[in-house]
Amino acid sequence: MKLLSTLIIALFTIASIAQNISGKAYYESKTTVKTSEIGRKDMDENMRKMIAERMKSYLEKTYILTFNGNESVYIEDEKLETGASSGRMAMMMGSFVPGVQYKNLETKQILEEREFFGKQFLINDTIANLEWRLEKESKQIGQYVVFKATAVKKIDENDMSMARRRRSDDTKKEVEEEKEGVEVVKDSTKTEDTFNEVEVPKEVIVTAWYTPMIPVKNGPGEFSGLPGLILELNFYRTTILCSKIVLNPKDVEEIKAPKKGKEVSRAAYNKIVKAKMEEMRENFRNSGGRGGGGHMRGGN
Repeated sequence: MKLLSTLIIALFTIASIAQNISGKAYYESKTTVKTSEIGRKDMDENMRKMIAERMKSYLEKTYILTFNGNESVYIEDEKLETGASSGRMAMMMGSFVPGVQYKNLETKQILEEREFFGKQFLINDTIANLEWRLEKESKQIGQYVVFKATAVKKIDENDMSMARRRRSDDTKKEVEEEKEGVEVVKDSTKTEDTFNEVEVPKEVIVTAWYTPMIPVKNGPGEFSGLPGLILELNFYRTTILCSKIVLNPKDVEEIKAPKKGKEVSRAAYNKIVKAKMEEMRENFRNSGGRGGGGHMRGGN
């Protein structure tokens, strides 16, 4: 009975501490993309390398998580962009990454700003309830002891940030024939459909490292729900690592929910993305594989 009472008191103490904690966590995010998976299969190798270099600013970013007991805002620490990152590529890459993300752990609400091909949206959704599996493994990140947790995350079919090159049966056959020294004869009259060359995985394994030393159930981006602040995340080709933490600053920053953009549900937004991708695919076909338009049509 005495042990049970002690545990109950300890749990209430942790909950009380979490309510009074505020701070900022700085994260370095890096996503890797294979050069061979950039562009069409017949693209010149030098062109691939040039595009990969231009994509670098979108694949390596710094984010700041401002948090308290129940609320947080996750936002990119923006740097001055160079001319190489502007124009059509900026629109294309920026359309598949979130802007400001606000979470309320008490109400389970997440608000996410998105700019999709020049139009502003505010996605109003419920925080995903990942079934975290707490592991025994631990390590040190800076001055904090962190513990491992894993979960399986479902991926929306229109999430092009998760896209990878599809390995079709024909492609596999060509690779094997080339290895064996067999001359591969390709149909020069056939127009490759770039959209058929990519696929989005249905689910990915997420590995998180959290610290009970900062007892808030929060983390970068959409992730939360562990008994401590998440300091590292690994999923698919992305690694997010906390580089700096400022706890209980003297000047506490007010956390405000974003309001920019047309408010839509996650399902409605995914429908808009799907329609746009189908439009781009149709434009690509009509242009004989030379690319299509990059502007939103219709909508309010």
